[in-house]
Amino acid sequence: MNWQLKTFKQLSVDQLYQLLKLRSDIFVVEQECAYSDLDNLDRLPDCLHLMGYGTPELTDKDQAPSEPALIAYARLLPPDSSYQAMSSIGRVLVNPDYRIKGMGHQLMQRAKEHALQYWPDTAIKIGAQAHLESFYAQHGFITISEVYMEDGIPHIHMLFNPIP
Repeated sequence: MNWQLKTFKQLSVDQLYQLLKLRSDIFVVEQECAYSDLDNLDRLPDCLHLMGYGTPELTDKDQAPSEPALIAYARLLPPDSSYQAMSSIGRVLVNPDYRIKGMGHQLMQRAKEHALQYWPDTAIKIGAQAHLESFYAQHGFITISEVYMEDGIPHIHMLFNPIP
């Protein structure tokens, strides 16, 4: 797996297309949730896009043979962009063809590491789909809210506090 971390301005046109297509394929089509994914947060100067690309043997059938497939993605937002005084990890996804291979856990581990590297001593707050509560709990997140509905999907707020 080849991991890359980039700001919006560092993304190539192809990378931007791949990540927006995969986000749309999963959050709009697969989850049958009609919403606008483009919220201007992607373009914040300190927003970071974490992308995991597959090696040629993992390449998706829709990719050109020499083009690695985008397998995993997460968006890291700086403090005060989504939540006051806290950073956030969102748009967490793994290509459906690779979900049973542990890629989600690799993605969350790297996303947390990068968030803590760029914004040390800052708590990470997420708006998680409720059915993924145990997944995020495995990465140290605790539930801090009741279930709420967002775009027709049950969600919860969860928090990772790096300072005990």
